[in-house]
Amino acid sequence: MSSPLKILKKYGIQPTRSLGQSFLIDNNITAKIVDSARIETCDTVVEIGAGPGMMTRRIADKAGRVIALEIDSRIVEVLRHEMGTRQNVHIIETDVLDFDFSSVAKDEDRIKVIGNIPYNISSQILFRLIEYRHVLSSVTLMFQREVAERIMAPPGSREYGILSVMTLMYMLPSKVTTVPASCFYPKPRVESMVLTMDVRERPLCEACDYDTFRNVVRSAFAKRRKTLINSLKESPFIRDLDIDLVSITGDLGIDPKRRGETLTVEEFAGLSRAVEVSLSR
Repeated sequence: MSSPLKILKKYGIQPTRSLGQSFLIDNNITAKIVDSARIETCDTVVEIGAGPGMMTRRIADKAGRVIALEIDSRIVEVLRHEMGTRQNVHIIETDVLDFDFSSVAKDEDRIKVIGNIPYNISSQILFRLIEYRHVLSSVTLMFQREVAERIMAPPGSREYGILSVMTLMYMLPSKVTTVPASCFYPKPRVESMVLTMDVRERPLCEACDYDTFRNVVRSAFAKRRKTLINSLKESPFIRDLDIDLVSITGDLGIDPKRRGETLTVEEFAGLSRAVEVSLSR
């Protein structure tokens, strides 16, 4: 298999900082990522940020259909040349934050997502994938190590936050491997970590409307140094509404003086249901 660096040099491609481009050049890590996604011949796989196509090739060897997303028009041309004979690879020039994942889902079959994503928008990508969870079966992504640790963080830890709660509610994350900066071109200033996340058939616990749950969680973590009750009261989502937060937290057995980082996913779900009921009155 060709080296990613050789392909980039062949087409005169220099990474673009504004797009957060840092290409994975270690083929062993690439193979490990693809293997961890447990791809089968019946699968449709969406690859985010296909780059020069090294991971795309490995995915195409295993999957029935590959949708390779790439925002850089220069790289898209490279992919079209390099993947010309791959009948199961479909290249789409697009921003992943604009892509409709449901558009490539077939019938009741869920799709798998894999990729080395731009770190500057990794949280936005994860939230978008959670919104499309109904058409996904698993997500395998490369993150900046600190972001991956926040995703995996337990309640009460310093890293625990919005990413932790939202991911655990709808997915089952697990670590695949850490990846040193030397495996990329150009070298980032951070270490990386690959996570694979199986999408739950049902949320971890009964919640409420997705938007309400997300807004309550965001509100609770908006001011981490403040108590839960004060963070909620000051949030744009709640502050202008006629909601008795003291009564709500009291009925749930949640001390309003706790901080958001101490609440479990189950407690956030209960709080969100109670807020939604109050809003409907």
